[in-house]
Amino acid sequence: MLNRAALIVRPAKPFMDWAKSLDDSDVLPDVDGEQTVYLIPEFEDDEEAKSVLRRVCGEVFARTLNAWHTDQTAWPKDRSLKIFKDWFTIEMHTLIEDVVAQPLEDDERC
Repeated sequence: MLNRAALIVRPAKPFMDWAKSLDDSDVLPDVDGEQTVYLIPEFEDDEEAKSVLRRVCGEVFARTLNAWHTDQTAWPKDRSLKIFKDWFTIEMHTLIEDVVAQPLEDDERC
């Protein structure tokens, strides 16, 4: 068991509209496809979950936008929790079990 929870965000209509507005290729994120799973701090109840979401939404919002379009000038100026909730369908999971024998490694750490 890991001392983390998981956050999964799936693009909602405002995100899809933004992605479509970037070019006319008709290449869009797959709402039902594989999504990034973000490890976030543990939480015990709904109030703690809300607090954790408030703390991590800016980082997750930026990472999700950056994964689609790296030019930050094209990102929405308002990336508040309210907009985050409008732009994404959010799943939060508290039970994370590690079934791999090797230790966790951070691929981005030098």
